[in-house]
Parts: sequence; structure tokens; C-alpha cells
Amino acid sequence: MRLSPLCLAAAVLAGPATPALAAAPACTPPPGLAPSPVLDPPAREVVSGVPVAAYVLALTWTPEWCRAGGAGATAKEMECGRPLGFTLHGLWPDGAHPPYPRFCHPAGALDVATVRSMYCRTPSPVLLQHEWQAHGTCAAWATPQAYFGQASALYDRIVVPRIETIPANGLTAGAVRAAFVSKNPWLTAEEIFIQSQRDDQDALSGVRVCYDLKFKPVAVRAAMARRTARG
Repeated sequence: MRLSPLCLAAAVLAGPATPALAAAPACTPPPGLAPSPVLDPPAREVVSGVPVAAYVLALTWTPEWCRAGGAGATAKEMECGRPLGFTLHGLWPDGAHPPYPRFCHPAGALDVATVRSMYCRTPSPVLLQHEWQAHGTCAAWATPQAYFGQASALYDRIVVPRIETIPANGLTAGAVRAAFVSKNPWLTAEEIFIQSQRDDQDALSGVRVCYDLKFKPVAVRAAMARRTARG
């Protein structure tokens, strides 16, 4: 799959290429940063009682997220005024097959300390609230802090390559996957799924890394590949 150079436009504005950065960028959360209100999911999105078979760590390619308007209300809260590259979207408990676990238990609003601690990884209070309610409640995490702590540990281990340095004529899903493997030799290509926009198969949406129940990387299963289309 050839990826469009358009999806890299926002990152190119950042200036000359620099060495690969640690996944958790240094930043200063805005002084007025506040948690998002609790979401009221539609009944059709509530799927409880599904055993967890694996996990997916979702990284969002922020330039495309901002260019395309993101996914629903979460895009309105994503900070798009500075180049962010790959950010942490969330950690998703995955079932063996559809329907996948989602909004498994009622949950309250995140506290401001959690939102501030996660902001440099996920610069959107709305998305943080969504991920806790939609995914964090579907496994054995008793608190938001435990859920985001696990997600952060997995995300912070990944060294993010600067994919905007890949020539436009060589920008393919395979090239993006190879760039991640090059910077993370503990991963294999089979454990990484490259996600494109559902309405534009040439636009890079994000990268998904698949794990087993002990959070060891595993090859992407067909069901898990289909699962990554959901947020």
C-alpha cells in the first residue's frame, strides 16, 4: 500500500529531521487543563462479558488525525498547534472475535492529576476519558491510574521513528513497519499493523502493536487486524 505524502504534511512543517525520540515527549500541559465530562455511550456500543484474548496498543499519526478532523468529538480536543508525530491513542482489550469488549462497566470522570500526567502522551482530555470508559473498564484494571500506567509502560518502551524522512516514492505501509522494527528490534513486522483512514486507504492513520495476555508482543491475527479499525 502506497501512502499519500499529504498525511505527512503537518510533520514536515516541524523542520529538519532529528534523531528518533523517546515515545513520551517532554511538554508542559496547559495551565487550565481540566478533565472531560463523563461520556454517555449509545447502548449499541456497550459490549460487556466478552473474555479478553489479547491486547492492542494503538498509536495515532497525529498529522493525519488533525488534517482529517479525527474521530468524532475527540478531534476537537486534540492539540494540533504543534507537531506531535505518533501519540498514544489507547490500550484496547481484544476479544477472540466480534463483538469486542467496549464500555464494559460504568465509570466516572478522570481526575485532573491523571489527565495532566497523560497529556504529553495523549494531548486530549476527551480522548483520555473515552479510552478509560471504552477500554480501561474491560479488563482487570481497578483504577484509571492502573490502566494508563500499563498503557504508558508499553508506549514509553517504543522508540518512534521519524517516518517523515521516508521519501515520498517509498512511503508504503511496509516502509513504516520496517522503520518501527529498525528502531525497536524486539518487535517483528508480524506484530505491527499499519492502519489507514477508513475513507482514504492511502492516508496513514496509525500504528497498532499486538500483545498477548502477559503483554508480550504477538503476531497480528486476522480478527485483531479488523479490530484496529475501531477507536
